[in-house]
Amino acid sequence: MIDLRSDTVTTPTPQMREVMAEAEVGDDVFGEDPTVNALEEKIADMFGFEAGLFTPSGTMANQLSVNLLTNQGDEVLIEEKGHIFNYESTAASHLSSVLLRPLKGNKGKLSADLLQDIIRGQQEWEPKTKVIALENSTNKGGGCCYTEQELASISAFATQNDLALHLDGARIWNAMTATQTEPRFYSRIADTMSVCFSKGLGAPVGSMILSSQENITEARRMRKMWGGGMRQIGILAAAADFAVEYHLPKLKEDHRRAQELAKVIDECSGLSIDLESVETNILIFDVKNVSAREAVKKLAKQGIKLVPFGPQTLRATFHFQITDEDLDKVKSVFDQLFG
Repeated sequence: MIDLRSDTVTTPTPQMREVMAEAEVGDDVFGEDPTVNALEEKIADMFGFEAGLFTPSGTMANQLSVNLLTNQGDEVLIEEKGHIFNYESTAASHLSSVLLRPLKGNKGKLSADLLQDIIRGQQEWEPKTKVIALENSTNKGGGCCYTEQELASISAFATQNDLALHLDGARIWNAMTATQTEPRFYSRIADTMSVCFSKGLGAPVGSMILSSQENITEARRMRKMWGGGMRQIGILAAAADFAVEYHLPKLKEDHRRAQELAKVIDECSGLSIDLESVETNILIFDVKNVSAREAVKKLAKQGIKLVPFGPQTLRATFHFQITDEDLDKVKSVFDQLFG
């Protein structure tokens, strides 16, 4: 099967398994795992933050950030397609007792203009707006990315209005590749940031929260409280480090293959796609004559896995274990079924 459901379906390569087996480990709850300590220092330095904390999931990294930046009863502004709003099981309200306020942006992105005149908290019956949460690249937005100018503008708005800014960087590696943004730029615009190793980079497990040393010290305590204290996790950190070193350069090929399939989709009479929205490894497109679930079944019979993303909408996500040969087959099947 050619699995385009997500960039989380990759499996560790033999080389990755080798470095995992050879990783030096210790008890991370005691802060004694040298491999994870080195990875936290490496990624924090890469992005220009003071410190980092390895977490078992991107959801935990995002929710630790929300918790750090808010008090109970506060409000977080987020684009309505944002992962924290749609795919984290209402964790912000459950764990931190805060309100997520979804705003309709463009392709999953907010803008400084959109944020004007919506800050609340002047009246006792209002929630206090405390955080702007951004996602880069955007998942439900079809893999679109913020430009440096857009992020700087939102960051300036946040500073002017005494708001914190969290950047959900689950696919920040794809965004960096597509926009050629230097990683240290993000520490200049965000108070907290999450990065994921188990999506496009292909590690089996793990994300990281990046922030100030003070915030990371508190996040470490909250991670333990939420059941995220782990022991000999150097084997996971070694996989993440390998992924950063050897799989990050491959992302541009994922983007190329996505662009190639997007052109085929655009030429299929039974499909519809916005070519201008294809910036990274994610394609979101519509089927015209059948439901999304029916289309998924038809594709599965041809050995291709996709996921429905709405009644008529599908998502295809490229990753480094999709080859050019796989792409050629997918193109042929799409043309056969929907052309």
